[in-house]
Amino acid sequence: MSRRGRRGAKSLVPALCSKSASALVAGELAEPQHVLGPHRSLADGYEGWIVQIYHPEALEAWCLPAGSPAVPLVAADSPGLFTGFLAGDAQSELPRYRVRLRARDGHCWEQEDAYRFPATLGELDLHLFAEGTHQRLWEVLGAHPRRLDGVDGVAFAVWAPHARRVSVVGDFCCWDGRLFPMRRRGGCGVFELFIPGMMPGDAYKFEIKTSRGAIRLKTDPLAFAIEPPPGSASRVVSSQFRWNDDDWLERRREVDWLREPMAIYEVHLASWARGAGNRSLNYVELAPRLVEYAKRFGFTHLELLPISEYPFDGSWGYQVSGYYAPTSRHGSPDDFRAFVDVCHRGGIGVIVDWVPAHFPRDDFALRRFDGEPLYEYADPRLGEHPDWGTLVFDYGRNEIRSFLIANALYWLEEFHVDGLRVDAVASMLYRDYGRKEGEWLPNRDGGRENFEAVDFLRSLNRAVRERQPGCITIAEESTAWPGVTSSPSDGGLGFHFKWNMGWMNDTLSYFSRDPVHRRHHHHELIFAAVYEQSERFIMPLSHDEVVHEKRSLLEKMPGDPWQKFANLRLLLAYQYTRPGKKLLFMGTELAPSEEWDHSGSLPWQLAADLERIALARFVEELGRFYRDHRCLWRNDPDPEGFAWLDWQDSTHSVVSYLRRDGDEELLVVLNATPVPRYDYRVGVPNAGHYRVRLCSDDVDYGGSGFLEARSWQTETASFHGHQQSLRLTLPPLACLVLARD
Repeated sequence: MSRRGRRGAKSLVPALCSKSASALVAGELAEPQHVLGPHRSLADGYEGWIVQIYHPEALEAWCLPAGSPAVPLVAADSPGLFTGFLAGDAQSELPRYRVRLRARDGHCWEQEDAYRFPATLGELDLHLFAEGTHQRLWEVLGAHPRRLDGVDGVAFAVWAPHARRVSVVGDFCCWDGRLFPMRRRGGCGVFELFIPGMMPGDAYKFEIKTSRGAIRLKTDPLAFAIEPPPGSASRVVSSQFRWNDDDWLERRREVDWLREPMAIYEVHLASWARGAGNRSLNYVELAPRLVEYAKRFGFTHLELLPISEYPFDGSWGYQVSGYYAPTSRHGSPDDFRAFVDVCHRGGIGVIVDWVPAHFPRDDFALRRFDGEPLYEYADPRLGEHPDWGTLVFDYGRNEIRSFLIANALYWLEEFHVDGLRVDAVASMLYRDYGRKEGEWLPNRDGGRENFEAVDFLRSLNRAVRERQPGCITIAEESTAWPGVTSSPSDGGLGFHFKWNMGWMNDTLSYFSRDPVHRRHHHHELIFAAVYEQSERFIMPLSHDEVVHEKRSLLEKMPGDPWQKFANLRLLLAYQYTRPGKKLLFMGTELAPSEEWDHSGSLPWQLAADLERIALARFVEELGRFYRDHRCLWRNDPDPEGFAWLDWQDSTHSVVSYLRRDGDEELLVVLNATPVPRYDYRVGVPNAGHYRVRLCSDDVDYGGSGFLEARSWQTETASFHGHQQSLRLTLPPLACLVLARD
């Protein structure tokens, strides 16, 4: 460069960026592209590019154009800022260049100039995000390995509309936020930057300077991997996984789960099984063992307690800090892909618990992400959960809708997950959930419904049905909100299924009572039938019922040890023979006496106990029996699939009902007392010979073997509204299932 060129370049600097340069050096500049990188100059005699770089530790700098001599850069008035001039006429393209820097201690190094690379986000992406309709947000925000202009690096993007400045920091820059400030794009508050030389595995965070001047160090909300707790740095990820589950996905697109058998094994991966020294097992280690185990008991699906990254083990995953990152406790994102792939190839579906209702207050995560309420409602009467000490998403904000709906689709599309069980839906629907009078903010009509959350849930379920047919959404909803599983076009929320919390609570209350008192609480056993057809239900016996001093299922049961096991078998038989899909929490088949402990493995030593061996044999038979008899699931959505024979015999604590689908009919009779019933008459619609197909009191299952006769002939005697009836012997604390030959 000539003396004239060097003087000319320096003379252009104040006009180009003097004010912005001061903001850059002060760490205040939201749009560093106005200062850094190449800037076209068409001034007379100075056609080309003014190139500016910044490094606060540099004493000297050079621009290294490809194929040309090095160009010394001139130190500007602001410390660490250097400028130079590359000649070129109006038709010339910017030459590729690198920069060379020398520190005060004499150390020299070369690097790419991050600011010579173009923006990586399109205007359409920014528009859809701001509109709340970007359903593939994970392809836009976050960290994405890319190759630009022949250079490998990582494109970063994050939403922080209140920030004065956002920088990418990590080991690659000694966590110095002055080195890589990001460009603000458009009016929606998205910042982006391509950093050459970064690669998969690199750790990073976003350093945010808030509108009040505070510095916040934040995990990427769309990080695809986060280092294991107590660390919280995001990691750059590039998937190399090859899927082998095409057959499963093809079938999934066509299946109607309303009319298919569905028995779900609910699993907390960290405590299902552990390795030596209480080591957490990897996804790859867990998958084949879980598939084999689930198939043994006839389960069709695994439901995983939340596997999105979370900081606190004691939350079981329900306080999520990384919505797009499978927890690193069990391996990498590709390890989790391998887990799902193994399940699918083994014929087992995978459902994950998903938590859009709230998030924790950990300061490295979403809380006041850019210094102001952003992901959460600003008003604490809406934005805080007093019961859980967590924060509530602002469902009325378009960008939050994009973030959450895209996240749901991310798990279904990127990890081939088959369904989402949406946690704590009731807390989303009601503004006064967990709040006392005067502590909540009414809606625009003065009511307690959260219209924004309702609209979000409808949009979520529409998106899943449209984008991922065959995948399901399940609501954990504990109130009587109408139409949870009805179509949004009919005013419903659009879920495929709802957990029947009322059935679970009433049934466990009933079974925990001494049989001598059950006659006075008969309504608890039968009440769920009153609203059976109001929703599409899953009947859970879930993790929530075996913790926090609620006792294990076995210990909820009254009586001596034999009666406890008999009651437990009766409970499970009732669950499997009534309408609705089934869900059991892991370890039910082991019947532990102690509550579930998330910090260790299930008590697998119990599997060698003779009583537990018998119970496990019964659970295996229930799974097989359920799948083999279509009348237990094919007509679940239809009223004719279930019919009471007698629901009123509270005196004897006996109920009887039919399951049918037109081709098959099963008669179910439950005796909820330890007293055998002789010549117990039950009306049936058809004459013939009825044979026992399942008896929970059989010796093989740990029962008394009380039943000697295994079949009965009908009599022409009217009972229960039918012309034919049977005179049965009912074993103690047992379920009988019969079918006509």
